[in-house]
Amino acid sequence: MTLSHPAARSDGARGRFERLAEAASNLTSSPAFSVFCVLLVAAFVAVHAAGLSTEWQILVGDTMTAITLLLLALLKNAERRAEHAVQRKLDAIAAALLEQHEGHEGEAHLALREAIRMEERL
Repeated sequence: MTLSHPAARSDGARGRFERLAEAASNLTSSPAFSVFCVLLVAAFVAVHAAGLSTEWQILVGDTMTAITLLLLALLKNAERRAEHAVQRKLDAIAAALLEQHEGHEGEAHLALREAIRMEERL
């Protein structure tokens, strides 16, 4: 199995995982998610402070760990796709500037036009 960059799809379409990663990125940047995290940490502290059984402590700790690992994978995917889009834009800008400096417009200017708003398509 060959691993490739998440943005380097042959068909250019977003897969199910990419759409999930985008939704997770949007969710985690919301105030509602921040409140959820504060409540989860408060529950963790409350369970330990109340001296509840070890099962409750493990349940709350495992819940925090599972959410952390899931978000790490989803957000890293979204980050890599955005990084890829920025790099392609920078490459297109550099090539277009070089063409303009040399006194002609060609494929680089077309690639630069295509690179605009690329992060929304990846």
